[in-house]
Amino acid sequence: MPAPVRIVRTITVEPPRAAADIAFTGHIEAQDQASLSFRIAGRLAERRVGVGASVREGDIVATLDPENELNALRSAQAALVTAEGALRTADNRLQRQTNLFGRNVSTRADLEAAEQGRTEAQAQVDAAAARVRSAEDVVGFTTLHADAPGVVTRIGAEPGEVVAAGQMVVQLARRDGRDAVFEVPADAMRTLPADARVYVALSTNATVIATGRVREVAPQADPVTRTFQVRVGLSDPPPSFRLGTAVSGTIRGSETAGVVVPSSAVTRRGPDTGVWVVDPETLTVSMRKLTLLGADPAETRIREGLALGDIVVVAGASLLSEGQVVRLAGMEPK
Repeated sequence: MPAPVRIVRTITVEPPRAAADIAFTGHIEAQDQASLSFRIAGRLAERRVGVGASVREGDIVATLDPENELNALRSAQAALVTAEGALRTADNRLQRQTNLFGRNVSTRADLEAAEQGRTEAQAQVDAAAARVRSAEDVVGFTTLHADAPGVVTRIGAEPGEVVAAGQMVVQLARRDGRDAVFEVPADAMRTLPADARVYVALSTNATVIATGRVREVAPQADPVTRTFQVRVGLSDPPPSFRLGTAVSGTIRGSETAGVVVPSSAVTRRGPDTGVWVVDPETLTVSMRKLTLLGADPAETRIREGLALGDIVVVAGASLLSEGQVVRLAGMEPK
């Protein structure tokens, strides 16, 4: 049984319309920041860097007082020496029992006891050696190294303070890249194109410009300002784009021009987004997949998928199926 003829409301696609420029203010941050901390607690004996210092990978940035850890290492080493002495004694006992048993002077029970003693002594040596290696690792944890080249942007502890395991001691901005970070209002987020080019300029000198793409958008608004943090990855930023520098970002509307249709026309089926397009000759509908530029509750801006003159269903789209015959609202039935 064919699907019933549906009455639908439509629009005809008009020439693309340029959007207004979108502008924000923000600042420069490192693309990747690391909070360096000790794996163990202790008293901070030395901090070798301050804010603004440049470090290379492997440089020592801070140390803890290692006395307690060194004492634990010495105790573990002494226990290893004792265990190794016991192992040598067990080896000698086993050798004697083996010789005596070979001359039928000792019993098999004595030989087996010597073998068991030697096995236990070896196990004690293995355990003591493991404790030494663990103690050596803990001593190593009293020295904090930079894991990558970068610049120190923040200090979390001063020499003499007792720091907890995992407490930030030095914050390092790695040199791999720069981000422009903006706080974007919620209404602007709805029209923000996903991959638009962003022009970032110094607030003090608008002629110094870098370009970038949106790299990360905060999933949740700030509870106080109700804005969303947007990070724009910059391509080859100039040296004057230093950390913390105030910048302005602009998305040019002329570069985001697209066909605009009412959001009620857009239908989502799984991962695909599209609209129903009416064939003017047969009055049947077909789903047309789209690439979007942006959307808000009223309008959706389309990059690809529609052409000038296409007839798009804007009301009644949820009731349609592929190839269904429709009647345009206001058209007399045949």
